[in-house]
Amino acid sequence: MVTPLHEGLISITTLDTTRTGHMLRSLFDLPLPRDSEARLVSPDLSECVPASFHADAALLYGEKEENLGVIAEVQLKRDPIKRWTWPVYLATMRARDRCKATLVVICPDHSTARWAAEPIDTGHPGYVLHPLVIGPHNTPVITDVAEAVGDIGLAAISAITHSDHPEIHAILATLAEALDNIDSKLARRYAEYVTVALTGSAQKEMERLMATETYLYQGEYAQSLLTKGQERGKAEGKAEGKAEGEARAVLLYLKARAIPVPDEARERISACTDIPTLETWIERAVVIDTIDELFA
Repeated sequence: MVTPLHEGLISITTLDTTRTGHMLRSLFDLPLPRDSEARLVSPDLSECVPASFHADAALLYGEKEENLGVIAEVQLKRDPIKRWTWPVYLATMRARDRCKATLVVICPDHSTARWAAEPIDTGHPGYVLHPLVIGPHNTPVITDVAEAVGDIGLAAISAITHSDHPEIHAILATLAEALDNIDSKLARRYAEYVTVALTGSAQKEMERLMATETYLYQGEYAQSLLTKGQERGKAEGKAEGKAEGEARAVLLYLKARAIPVPDEARERISACTDIPTLETWIERAVVIDTIDELFA
């Protein structure tokens, strides 16, 4: 299933291929031409028959004999099938685009990154594929604005891979300030992709930064965040109201049937916000004889 985290990471990778190339040179010393923008080529790496192979993204740097292809994959969990298909991606791109090709796998967590970096023995003597992995283990914690401006693609991915880092607020503040120093349209795109890829408190902090009037690039994106926040607030309000009504219904049924309800049980029912659970309790309340049966 495609997730916001997956889409956010691959969108950052393909958003500005020149900056992505700079990131790949700094992490892996790949021989990519400096200040060169890659062509986004088809990520469909299928053979005519019968199998279909589709990478997350395929970038082609350079011209003619100097071409270097990059297959970019976002991996959120272990998937043994990929250890069979990744070599196919490289071989197919190499044959299709007449270029050298390399595999880069982006993993937001340490466990998946360690798995993805394991060598893949293809069976041919000397042909062992060592995927290049971007993850928390090798993306630096960037809290220096100048460093973030110099490698904005890495700063964006670093913010995502270090979303649970103790310094995440400083990391996001640095990224937000760095985005204010690049093209505003491009900055808005980076900000959007980072925000949708984050979760929990890190996402809320990024949304808070984008909702301020400090940064020139926020513009329409900040307004969209405000609108989404208002809609989410309305939805949450409706859900809370429905949960309260369902909880009251449970207590009324129990009262009508003269079933004793201790304070602890009353608090548990009143505090519940899970609608399916409350609906189950309503169904049980009309047939049970004791409060323990309600929670059984």
